[in-house]
Amino acid sequence: MSIPLSGPDITQAEIEAVAAVMRSGRLSLGPKLEEFEAAFSSYVRVPYAAAVSSGTAGLHLAVKALGIGEGHEVIVPSFTFIAAANAIRYERAKPVFVDIDPTTLNLDPCVVEAAITSRTRAILVVHTCGVPADVEKLLTIARRYGLILIEDACEALGAERHGKKVGTFGAAGVFGFYPNKQITTSEGGMIVTNDEKLAVRVRSLRNHGRTRKGEWFEHNEIGYNYRLSELHAAMGIEQLKRIEPILARRAEIAQRYNERLAECEHISLPLSELADGKITWFVYLIRLTKKFSRAQRDAVVEAMGKRGIACGRYFAPIHLQKPYQVEGSKLPVTENVAERTIALPFFNALSESQLDEVCAALRECVERAAGATRPAKRAARS
Repeated sequence: MSIPLSGPDITQAEIEAVAAVMRSGRLSLGPKLEEFEAAFSSYVRVPYAAAVSSGTAGLHLAVKALGIGEGHEVIVPSFTFIAAANAIRYERAKPVFVDIDPTTLNLDPCVVEAAITSRTRAILVVHTCGVPADVEKLLTIARRYGLILIEDACEALGAERHGKKVGTFGAAGVFGFYPNKQITTSEGGMIVTNDEKLAVRVRSLRNHGRTRKGEWFEHNEIGYNYRLSELHAAMGIEQLKRIEPILARRAEIAQRYNERLAECEHISLPLSELADGKITWFVYLIRLTKKFSRAQRDAVVEAMGKRGIACGRYFAPIHLQKPYQVEGSKLPVTENVAERTIALPFFNALSESQLDEVCAALRECVERAAGATRPAKRAARS
């Protein structure tokens, strides 16, 4: 593809930091890991942060360390990446999928409360595409019913609710650093919490369940190799130093898209502002209007691809996918939204000329798809 869907923002500083670690001879469980965790906890303003090998690993450890397991139910959105549900299933708990708010694309607190049963143990809220969920309402519900609140903030680094960073409201928050995220460590993730005991357990679990004292062949419980290397941590330190200009550039690109696509009658633009929160841009996700079918959306994506412009279908509802499909399961808002969304190329190096090319091609492809549904004109009678 001549214009990819995403790309990392890497500078010489990251390259030099990784090279310095390679020259040091200390590649794992060293000072860079501790430095990255300290810098991250300072940025989100919580006392404890534990770096792990991926956002998925972080979600798994949060679920496990918080005692969620067999016989428990966890309320979770279906309109998200499948890792959120998988992390629940890893511990033999049951994901209970509920619908989303059609504007924010986040969990709808009203339907969350209606889904609570005697087996519900937790709510796993996702801050979808960098838009902060109504976490205060969800936290109120969780406290009312004695539930745990876990935040999947893997797409929302820097997002806020009433001046407080998302990921810091619940018992644990999880962030991801895959190359398409706001900052990247190539692969990696972070768990944050205000609970020291939880932080200690997570750090043990990520390192094969080793004891706090660190004896290499002494273990408290069955754990995992979910460590983040020194190379990844060094990269994360440099990325985090630039977090504000990185987020500002992403917001600027989103605004450029808004300006170019504002007059497109068949396109709904993504939510750009919240009165009580701050959005941080993970993807630029448009929606085709309700007249478009999934097949037409797919035709637009395919046509864009033929022009060398990569687009994505965000998200395929989890409850309709083979590992989770249940006969008769219906989430109307989720299904309706998912059939019409398109993620456009979105990364910091996207140029003005590329933005022009993407938007011009999109308008043409959408108009063509819209025209394909119009009834043919009757031939004039002779």
